[in-house]
Amino acid sequence: MRDPAAADRQPAARAHRVVIIGGGFGGLYAAQALARAPVQVTLLDRRNFHLFQPLLYQVATGGLSPGEIASPLRSVLKRQRNTEVWLAEVTSIDVAGRRVLLSDGEVPYDSLIVATGARHHYFGNSQWEPLAPGLKGIEDATEIRRRVLLAFEIAEREPDAARRRAWLTFVIVGAGPTGVELAGALGEIANHTLKRDFRTINPSDAQILLLENAERVLPPYSPKLAASASAALQRLGVTVRTGVLVTNIEPEAVTLRRGDSTERIPTHTVLWAAGVQASPLGKALADGAGAPLDRVGRVMVEPDLTVPGHPEIIVIGDLASFSHQDGKPLPGVAPVAMQQGRYAARLITQRLGGGGSLPAFHYVDRGSMATIGRGAAVAHIGPFEFGGYLAWLSWLFIHLMYLVEFDNRLLVFVQWAWNYISWNRGARLITGESSCGKILR
Repeated sequence: MRDPAAADRQPAARAHRVVIIGGGFGGLYAAQALARAPVQVTLLDRRNFHLFQPLLYQVATGGLSPGEIASPLRSVLKRQRNTEVWLAEVTSIDVAGRRVLLSDGEVPYDSLIVATGARHHYFGNSQWEPLAPGLKGIEDATEIRRRVLLAFEIAEREPDAARRRAWLTFVIVGAGPTGVELAGALGEIANHTLKRDFRTINPSDAQILLLENAERVLPPYSPKLAASASAALQRLGVTVRTGVLVTNIEPEAVTLRRGDSTERIPTHTVLWAAGVQASPLGKALADGAGAPLDRVGRVMVEPDLTVPGHPEIIVIGDLASFSHQDGKPLPGVAPVAMQQGRYAARLITQRLGGGGSLPAFHYVDRGSMATIGRGAAVAHIGPFEFGGYLAWLSWLFIHLMYLVEFDNRLLVFVQWAWNYISWNRGARLITGESSCGKILR
């Protein structure tokens, strides 16, 4: 006789396990898009927060505090019952065994989304990294803030004119959006924020050099917008030098080359905004899954963002090299990662529903913009290109709306409003090593 309770004693079907590596824009948007899917999501990140990277330069220049542009991942995802967050360091991926290997364990997966982003690229000169920090994380931003503010402090007490001038010389390598935004913010600090703070030096005497190997700033933008940005930078006292190549960085100088001539510029503060390379997990996928990599270590993905030969592994964001749309890899910007994260979630859901794959991923470019300083920005939205105050207001609104949590939007809005009225940057804190005036090394 059939036991009517036997069916109740059968083990429940195991939920499809989706592991997401990285809580940046791509990983977080993928996790949120899977909120109602019949899956169990595990989000892994070595930081416990999602960072709004487009505003990192404002932390680096004292305009905002780190907590205003970061949100705890557990807080953001706390209402998603099918999602768990692990604070973990990923060391490798066992493709054959479908396991993500951690520094202190492992986690199995049925589908894997890799969204580990990119890091600084010094083009074979890794020895420059401690001398010229880049801007990818909170620690980078607070280190840049420390170096910039400490340079003014040391210059205040330096009796020798030549050494004082070196401390007041700031060099930014790379004139893409990050470099332009950093240079503009430094111009505001020197000419306005610190105007009455010192007694021996005049902060506006600071020399801010923005160096670019290409022939104009903001190379991805049109010549018209690049010229507008360059003019705005010059109004802030920034010296723009294009067509130059940095050949050496030392603790007390940077060496440039233009054509056959070289120049050595005494400085203690060099900031790097010249390039990025993929995270080390790209190589792990190359070793374990045979994934092809491009010249900066990004995974060359299929049209549906999967690794060739491994449809269960999806690579998105800055780690993905996607050139199926127009023959050129998509830029490493937040909107690309957001759209790819949502697409990855739809792809997994579609497969589980028996609907097979999706049409190829297609990036919808809604525009790009960069801010140069107070009331100055450039924007390219659809067929329209514009700069100045309107572009700046657009930049403010869009960046506020994309902050993950409402609390952060409110805090940043209030801080921006006060900064606009007072020219003050309230987060001008020197923290970490050398906080008592010890010479930078």
